[in-house]
Amino acid sequence: MKNRRRRNRRKGGKRTIPRKPLIIAGSIAGALLVIYLGVSAFFISHFYINTSINGKDFSGATAAEVEEYLRSQVDGYELTLVEKDGVTDVIKGSDISLQYKENSDIQDALEAQNPLLWITSLFSKTNTDVTIDVEYDQGELTQKIQEIQAVTQEQTDPVSAYPKFDGESFVVEPEVYGTAVDVDALTSKIKEYITEFRTSLDMMEEECYKMPQYTSESPEVQEACDVMNQYCKASVTYTMTENVVVDKALISTWLTYDENMQVSLNQDAVREWMRQFGSTYDTVGATRTITTPTGKTAQVSGGTYGWSIDEETETQNLIASIQNGEVVTREPAYAQTAASHSAQDWGTTYLEVDLSTQHMWYIVDGSIALETDVVTGLPADNRQTPEGVYDILYTERNATLKGEINPSTGKPIYETPVSYWMPFTWQGHGFHDANWQSSFGGSRYQTAGSHGCVNMPVDQAGALFNMLSAGTPVVIHY
Repeated sequence: MKNRRRRNRRKGGKRTIPRKPLIIAGSIAGALLVIYLGVSAFFISHFYINTSINGKDFSGATAAEVEEYLRSQVDGYELTLVEKDGVTDVIKGSDISLQYKENSDIQDALEAQNPLLWITSLFSKTNTDVTIDVEYDQGELTQKIQEIQAVTQEQTDPVSAYPKFDGESFVVEPEVYGTAVDVDALTSKIKEYITEFRTSLDMMEEECYKMPQYTSESPEVQEACDVMNQYCKASVTYTMTENVVVDKALISTWLTYDENMQVSLNQDAVREWMRQFGSTYDTVGATRTITTPTGKTAQVSGGTYGWSIDEETETQNLIASIQNGEVVTREPAYAQTAASHSAQDWGTTYLEVDLSTQHMWYIVDGSIALETDVVTGLPADNRQTPEGVYDILYTERNATLKGEINPSTGKPIYETPVSYWMPFTWQGHGFHDANWQSSFGGSRYQTAGSHGCVNMPVDQAGALFNMLSAGTPVVIHY
C-alpha cells in the first residue's frame, strides 16, 4: 500500500519548487538593500567618495569637517609671490587681518548630491567649486601689494613681437617681456588665491605683469610679415642718367602696421620720395653749363624748358606697381620733356643768345646754321631779356606786338608790326625782325634796347623763321 501511494504522487500534478533557496535569496537581497540604504543614509550628511572641493579631497567628510578644515587654513596662512628671476615676496594672513567667514556654499554642495546615487562616485570623481568667504583688511592688503619688490622696482613695459626687415625679408622679431606689473591683475589674483587658501602665486604664469599684445606665436604677426613680403616682391627701375631702383630695401621703409597688425603702404612717404626724385632729375629752371661756339663757358639758369616729372601721376603708378608686386623697367611719367637726359638737356639743335656779346646762333645737329648780332632788352625798367632755357612756342607771320596797357590812355604803350614773330615766353618775349634798329650788336642794347625781345636784322629773322619750328630750345645767358 505504501509503495503504491508513492508511485501515484510521482505520476500526477506539477513539480514543487523548493522554498528554502528563495528564502535565502530574498534574505540576501533584503540585507543588501538595507546596507545600500544605510550607506545612502550616510551620504545624506557626508560627501561622496572621490569628492574634491576647490581641488582638495574631502571623500566621506561632513560639511562641518570641511568648514573646520577651511577655518584652520587661516591660522598661519602665507601666500608666496614668485616674481621674475626667482625673486619672492610673502603676504601673511596676519599682515592683512585674515579671518574665515562662514557661508552656506559647503552645505548647499552637500545637499545638492543625491544620496541614493552614492555608488556612482566609486567610478567617477566629483569636483566641486565653492565660494570661500574670508574677511581681511583691504587697506592693509593694498599696502602689502605696494611693498612687493616687483611693484617697487623700475617698471619697463613689454614689447610685442613685430615684423622686422632683416635686409632680405620681413621676419617675426620676438616679444620682450618687461618688468611693469599689472597691479589690477595682480590684486585680483592675490584675492583669488587668498580666498582659495592657495600658498604660491607665480606672477608670470598668472600674467600679473603687463603682457605683450603679440608674441612670436601670434598668427597676426606672421600674417603681417607675409603681406609685407608680398609688397617687397616689387622692383621698379627708372632709366634716368643712371638707373634708379625702387626695390625691397626702399619699399620696406614705406610699410607700416597698426595696433591690429593691419599692414599699409605709407603713400605719403612714397609721395615724398617722388618729390625728392623729381627735384633730383627735373631740369626746369636748373643751372646748366653751356659752351658757346666761340669757346666761352657760361652758366645758365631759370626758364621754362627741361624735364619735369609728373610727380602725382608717377606716385600713383609706383604705388600700383608695389601693390601688384611688379618687376618693371620704365621712365617716369613726365609733365614736360626735353631733348636729352644729358647735362645739356636741350640737345644738339637749339637757339643760343649771349647777352654779353649781343650775338646769337642757331645750332642744328651741333653745327651753326645761322648767326647774327642782335639787340636785346634795355637793362632798365624791367625791360631786360630774361635769362634761362625756354622753347619756341609757335611761329607767326605779320604779327602786331603790343605792350602793356597805359592806365592813363587805356591803350597799349606800343603797337609794333613785325614780319616774323617767334615767341619763347607767354609774357611776350621772342625773336623778331626790327627794321627800326640802325645797327645790331655791341652796346646798342644799353641805350636802344627792346622791351625784352631779341631784335634781329630783317633778313636774318626771315631766314631763321623759315628754318625754325615750334618746340626748338632757346638758351639765353650772359
